[in-house]
Amino acid sequence: MDQPISITAISSISPLGISLENAWTEYQKPNHFFQKKAFGDVIEWAAAFSDATRNEIAQIKQSDLKYKNLDPSVLYALYASRKAMGQAGWEAKDNFGINIGSSRGATTLFEKYHREFMDRSNTSTLASPTTTLGNISSWVAHDLQTKGPEISHSITCSTALHSLLNGIAWLQSGMAAKFLVGGSEAPLTPFTLAQMKALKIYAKITPSLEEQYPCRALDLNKEKNTMILGEGASVACIEKGISEKALAIVEGVGYATEILTHNISISTEADCFQRSMQMALGTSSPDEVDAIVMHAPGTIKGDLSEVRAIEKVFEKCTPALTSNKWKIGHTFGASGMLSLEMAILMLQHQQFIPVPFIAYAELPKKMHKVMVNAVGFGGNAVSILLKRPS
Repeated sequence: MDQPISITAISSISPLGISLENAWTEYQKPNHFFQKKAFGDVIEWAAAFSDATRNEIAQIKQSDLKYKNLDPSVLYALYASRKAMGQAGWEAKDNFGINIGSSRGATTLFEKYHREFMDRSNTSTLASPTTTLGNISSWVAHDLQTKGPEISHSITCSTALHSLLNGIAWLQSGMAAKFLVGGSEAPLTPFTLAQMKALKIYAKITPSLEEQYPCRALDLNKEKNTMILGEGASVACIEKGISEKALAIVEGVGYATEILTHNISISTEADCFQRSMQMALGTSSPDEVDAIVMHAPGTIKGDLSEVRAIEKVFEKCTPALTSNKWKIGHTFGASGMLSLEMAILMLQHQQFIPVPFIAYAELPKKMHKVMVNAVGFGGNAVSILLKRPS
């Protein structure tokens, strides 16, 4: 990287709560946030917001008449973005850029309007403008009153970290001084769940003892896929240079795409991750990395291929491995930034957050550098190397 990038704020709304303090407290506990919820006529595992968190979203919805028709994915992003901007001390006159994406987008409204159309062969006036991909960033820009560039994109499950890559590119180019980046996802809808079940990667509700931890992310001995969806949004404020407010410094970034053999394919040793991690390392020695927050969605092939890629890149000095999906599920386009938040918390508190059902030979005694991985359908991998501020 030409110049260091400072992360001066990060905010999220997820099953962990609505603040970094909430998230850190919950990460100290071995419990997960999965519940058995009804989706139409079926019951499935899901990680949803608490009633108190949902009340925060209700207040956002009521704060402006124009917000009553917005999809939850947009409201989640509004909430997280307001808090991040406040943490960073930014003002609208700073004209910062915004890049917030989503994998699935306006799932709630899209399914509602599609049912409407199937029932009566027409739909509501707001069906199109409230379900477009650009919905999230444009409404956040309106809410925060910035006049900087606003960008939306969807790169499946690596969307949020691609937002970070894009924001860094704008800063490095000199075309912007500050960027708000992240992802938002509200996937707890019947059709979205049905799609994951059709792929045969979703966790089944069974009477087995594994229900203590129904998502077995990073368990390489599991015999079935255990991915579970969660909802959430997470955004970060980034600035060029080393800021005295920095929560973490982005020391390296990496990205890669695999040649597809199937719509959801990833190679046995995750070639895309090997290339993205090597690029993110740059001139850093592999033994400088204390931990990796993995993508690890809880699928047999996905978890194993990522571990194999890490072993290829790091060889005999493989860092401590962790993931948060056993606890809060897979939040699709928001997941990479929630993983980044977890990495920042570990750097701040100098404490590794383990997966409770994994037997670690040794836990790191310090946290100086942490790598974060994300990958989406199509083998779009991103790796970010974070460093603790001096």
